Amino acid sequence: MSESIKDKTSKGLLWSAVERFSVQGIQFLVMLVMARILTPDDYGLVGMAAIFIAIANSLIDSGFSQALIRKQNRTDVDKSTVFYFNIVVSVVLYGIIFVVAPFVSDFYKMPSLTWVVRMICLACIVNSFGVVQRAEFFTNMDFKSLTISSLIASIISGFVGIYMALYGYGVRALVVQQVISAVVSNLVLWFLSKWRPLLVFSEESFDELFSFGSKLMLSGLLDTAYKQIYPIVIGKLFSASSLGNYNRACHFAQFPSSNLTSIMQRVTYPVLCSIQNEDDRLRDIYRKFLKVSAFVVFPLMMLLSALSFPMVDVLIGEKWRFCSELLQIICFAMMWYPIHAINLNLLQVKGRSDLFLKLEIIKKILGIFVLVASAPFGLIAMCYARIGSSIIGLMINTYYTGKLISMGFLKQMKDLMPTLMLSGVMFVVVLQLTHLIENQILTLIIGCVVGLLVYLVGSMIFKFQELQDVKALVRKK
Repeated sequence: MSESIKDKTSKGLLWSAVERFSVQGIQFLVMLVMARILTPDDYGLVGMAAIFIAIANSLIDSGFSQALIRKQNRTDVDKSTVFYFNIVVSVVLYGIIFVVAPFVSDFYKMPSLTWVVRMICLACIVNSFGVVQRAEFFTNMDFKSLTISSLIASIISGFVGIYMALYGYGVRALVVQQVISAVVSNLVLWFLSKWRPLLVFSEESFDELFSFGSKLMLSGLLDTAYKQIYPIVIGKLFSASSLGNYNRACHFAQFPSSNLTSIMQRVTYPVLCSIQNEDDRLRDIYRKFLKVSAFVVFPLMMLLSALSFPMVDVLIGEKWRFCSELLQIICFAMMWYPIHAINLNLLQVKGRSDLFLKLEIIKKILGIFVLVASAPFGLIAMCYARIGSSIIGLMINTYYTGKLISMGFLKQMKDLMPTLMLSGVMFVVVLQLTHLIENQILTLIIGCVVGLLVYLVGSMIFKFQELQDVKALVRKK
């Protein structure tokens, strides 16, 4: 890795990590406070509405942000074209959502859901105003500005959410919190960004960006819709309480998994784009990213799984006990997310959004089959099925990675196996501790300390190169 790439990566990782973990840390603390006040039913209602905001955000972006980042000679005309397109799409989508909201309430047999859907989706219109600014900061790897924006939004919206929850607003506290977060975040982005849209819309620019971005849009839409199928099925077949527990379990699992994935993905994409035509160099850096990602994420996810019961009891109370059971399983499915993301990043770097879309279609068909097959056996069975679906999906994702840079599934697993095995040993040790200690707080503290010691000592004994790479990044910044 050349010095320039090392410097960019190190600086990018630093600020991306600060942004994700400071913001998510605050959001996590806010969630802990609000979860103690609110009920699983409140979170279940928001979970039922989440599909609309998730799909709307995928359509609003339309893959244009990735297309802008990848384009080497992007202009203000390109950015302005994307800006106006996003706003128009967001307004049209909100109009559709506003009309269908009552039918959603009828589907779930929950009249209050109409207001929740209509209000929470206002955030989609607000977010459409900041897509280009975010793409600009990503391109320049200016995660410091993104950190400031997200941090301010999280603090302000968190205070409002907790205040409303304390004064008995129930699910409305969660809805208003999300809308205020979007408003504040985008206002700060506009304040920090020097870019302003021109009064121009270029069909030529639109066609060029859309030819690449449309495939990513469809891929993102498929992925988003697929992820929301689980909440739809759970909310319909089981109950709002079950969905609330499932969503909280996913939230806990996403804190290390999705955040670290996001950090790596945001940094690796622009870095790999800068060397997209140098296959040998690309393969070496790509391989290093994979190994470092697994070295950090695998042990954290297995530790979270082993300590799921004492952690949930201590943090949000025994009324969320079912969440602990789901979390212990879901961690094993979500630990593979960083590997999925970096593999898919490569296809975008190579400009093969067509292959990206093809893989997403295949994986989603498979995933729906797994969901349909497991749903009759209950929510626990659905969570176990997610593990198998995630691993099979990884095999599919790595097919074209093997074709493009000779790094297929078997080669990647060979690289990741030492980390996977050491993480597994740590999991068994910590899980046994949870059965020996009765005090939940003591179990949580001792489990974390022992787990990390087992992993770090094992890494040093077996001389993991990834440990040195992580130390070098920390030492450098």
